[in-house]
Amino acid sequence: MLDQLLQLVFNGLVTGSIFAIGAIGASLVWGVLRIGNFAHGDYMALGAFTTFTANVLLGLPLVVSALLGVAATSLFAVLAHQLVLKPMRGRGLTSVFIVTVGLAFVIRNTLFLVFGSGARRFDIDQAEVYVVGPIRMSPGQAITIVCALIAIGLVGWLLSSTNIGRSMRAVAENSDLAAVTGVDTDGLATITWLITGALAGLAGICLGLVQGTFDASFGAYTLFLIFTAVVLGGIGSAYGALGGGLALGLVMEVSTWDGFAGGLDPRYKLILAFIALILMLLVRPEGLFGKARIV
Repeated sequence: MLDQLLQLVFNGLVTGSIFAIGAIGASLVWGVLRIGNFAHGDYMALGAFTTFTANVLLGLPLVVSALLGVAATSLFAVLAHQLVLKPMRGRGLTSVFIVTVGLAFVIRNTLFLVFGSGARRFDIDQAEVYVVGPIRMSPGQAITIVCALIAIGLVGWLLSSTNIGRSMRAVAENSDLAAVTGVDTDGLATITWLITGALAGLAGICLGLVQGTFDASFGAYTLFLIFTAVVLGGIGSAYGALGGGLALGLVMEVSTWDGFAGGLDPRYKLILAFIALILMLLVRPEGLFGKARIV
């Protein structure tokens, strides 16, 4: 039973890492730009399908394909900002919310039209298993752990040790004052979307690797979990999103442990996430690390 618990903890860290990567990007957009991007899950799907195209249809190596998927999603996020979201500036949160929902439907249905409704998978041997002590991991899980460590480390360094990170914190605290003191808010918005798109694309690729298969709608049902991680950590807090994502993944997986009176049926893990979200909003609506903060 202990081996099962250790396996579930590992699975939870892998799942939580994916939630964390996606949640950090969504949290940055809110913290810096005050935009709740409801197309974020479909950005993840776009990254996965771009990688699928390069890896399976064009026959490129998975690493090269993943880099192309991340780059494509990042560029798409910037284009969507410039062409769709930036013109909506000053028209209210509700208008932007509706636009991002519409953008999500456009991306999702375009993917359905191009790739169909069938499940897709990357060119990787999902049947292979690596054994490390009591832990068994798939190639997708191993890749996800490595990618998460690199991505989270880079984002942490960017936010804490660069001028870009300091500018993000300044804009998050007071955008008008930051602009007066010389911060290029338009340029910072572009950089924020580049980072957010890259993180969303990477999260989508990792989720596709861990799940084994994916379809055009998988980003839509993941969006709720991403936003749950954001709320748990504190809306606008990148480090909070990291903690919220890891905590959510661990709770969902460990809840199925047999040691908990037989464990929760895996079918109800999503309900558990929903309950966690409701309790957090009732007990501590500002999240674990507060809101409207980058770090």
